[in-house]
Amino acid sequence: MKRILVLALLIALSADVAIAAELSEISNYREYSSAFSSSGQPTKEQLQLLKDEGFERIVYIAFSNNGNAFADEDVIVKELGMDYVHIPVIWDQPTRSDFYAFAGSMQREPDRKTLLHCQVNYRASAFSFLYRVLYEDVPVAEAKADMNSVWQPNETWQKLIFEILEENGKSPNCAGCSWVVDE
Repeated sequence: MKRILVLALLIALSADVAIAAELSEISNYREYSSAFSSSGQPTKEQLQLLKDEGFERIVYIAFSNNGNAFADEDVIVKELGMDYVHIPVIWDQPTRSDFYAFAGSMQREPDRKTLLHCQVNYRASAFSFLYRVLYEDVPVAEAKADMNSVWQPNETWQKLIFEILEENGKSPNCAGCSWVVDE
C-alpha cells in the first residue's frame, strides 16, 4: 500500500513539474499569485494549456495586428470557455484610461484566474505592477522586482506609472528601487 501511495505522489509531483515547465515556455510568463499571471503572446496551443491550468480570463492589451498576435485569439479563448477582454494599448502612448479599463475588468471579478498579456510582457508587466501595488497591496519593491525581471520601463511607461501611483497616493520610491533606465 505504501508503494502505491509513494508512486501516486511521485506521479502527481512530476505532473505538476511538467505543467510548470509548459507554462514557463510562454514568452516571459510570470505568476504573481494563484489567480494572476502575465506574459507575452501565448501560442494557440498554449491557450489550451492555460485553460487546462484553470485560467478563466485572458486580458490582451496590445493590438491584434501586432507582431506575433493572431486575429482569432478572441474566438479561440471564448471557444475554450474563458472570458476574453481586449484593451488595445498604444505602445508609445499608454493612457491612464487604458490602465483603469484593465483594473476595472479585474475588479469586477477579482478572484477569477487571469492571464494578462501583450506581445512580450512589457505593457502587461507594467500594468501588473500597478494593479498589484494599488489593488493587492503588494509592496512597491516586490512588484518592481517582478516587473524588472521582464524589463525596466522606459521614460514613457515610467511617466504613466508615476502619474497613476501619485493620483492614488502611492510613491514609486522604495529601498533599493532604481528607476534609471539603462540606455
